[in-house]
Amino acid sequence: MLCARAVPAAAVGARPRLLLITPDYPPAHGGIQTTAHRVATGVTAMDARVVALARPGAEAFDRGAPSRGEAVAIRRAPNDPRLRGARNVALNAVAMTDALRFRPDVTLSLHLVASPAAAAIRRALGARTVQYFHAKEIPAKARLAAFAAAHADVVVAVSAYTEGLIRATGAPVAEMRRVSPGVDLPADLRPLPAERPTFVTVARLEDRYKGHDVLVHALALIRERVPDVQWVVIGDGPLRGELEALARAHGVADSVRFLGALSDAECDTWLRRADLLAMPSRLPGAGRAGEGFGIVYTEAAAYGKPVVAGNVGGAVDAVLDGQTGLLVDPADPRAVGEAIATLLLDSDLAQRLGRAGARRAQESAWPLVVGRLQDVLLEQAAQARRARR
Repeated sequence: MLCARAVPAAAVGARPRLLLITPDYPPAHGGIQTTAHRVATGVTAMDARVVALARPGAEAFDRGAPSRGEAVAIRRAPNDPRLRGARNVALNAVAMTDALRFRPDVTLSLHLVASPAAAAIRRALGARTVQYFHAKEIPAKARLAAFAAAHADVVVAVSAYTEGLIRATGAPVAEMRRVSPGVDLPADLRPLPAERPTFVTVARLEDRYKGHDVLVHALALIRERVPDVQWVVIGDGPLRGELEALARAHGVADSVRFLGALSDAECDTWLRRADLLAMPSRLPGAGRAGEGFGIVYTEAAAYGKPVVAGNVGGAVDAVLDGQTGLLVDPADPRAVGEAIATLLLDSDLAQRLGRAGARRAQESAWPLVVGRLQDVLLEQAAQARRARR
């Protein structure tokens, strides 16, 4: 754990100071973790500090930051599993303490659970607040989401769908910006041979709305047109046993490979090997949120792979229908199966969509995405300094 040192208020002309607060940060894996790390290490025009929850392996990860060329300082808050929800209280308390010493110009709250600290820092120090929203957390913590949106100078949404969820809280929003997640562009784009026509799904097996169950039903329809097809399922979670049983019950188990959680390198190998990626995420119903954006769509596109996705939620921003992939009714196994079979059989269409997706993914490279967010942060830092003077 890094100890914070008291520092004076930033002098005119000094680099703006950014405090990034997040419950999720590497070495843990996930979309928020990746976003936090890319922003913290990529906002090069600011002095950045991170306050995050402790995780197994965090001490070694943080100690290795300088050797990886990362100048960001990291402070960890206690994260004993027995604390449960109180872990977020600890995160906010440590963030507030760190802010009083660091005196940031801008606080970036990367999850609404960090919004109480961001609001307190704004009141105490005049730091501007930028609040990041994903999707699932908004209806799950509706009152806190409304608080976070109302107490931010700028709200950042990852998609139009997320913007709608924020508006639905009824909170007054001072300013809304849309910044979709970035992608790490592959070093090697060369496709790898596959023994059979292959489509992949990459997602943790814990959210039913991801559409694995619909894909099981669709697989029988796909096999009618592509008898030797295989579906590769990457990811693990509590739904795995249920999905394996569903595949057996529908007589398609011999066409499915449940690979569990894989390393990034192994996942990349399968994206190079597959013909396409399919993840027909649907809206899960009232009081819950679906796919905020779906970064895996962009990750597949970066490898030149076409995508089959649901025509709802954040996927509508991530996938351009008929241009980088096919958007279908995610609750209709026949529509999903027809789209997948079409791409497996029509190589010209698949390649055309894949090439367009790869070009679009170039525009979502993390350095470009972080640059857009850095512009927002620098604007807010300048306003904070003018207000203090």
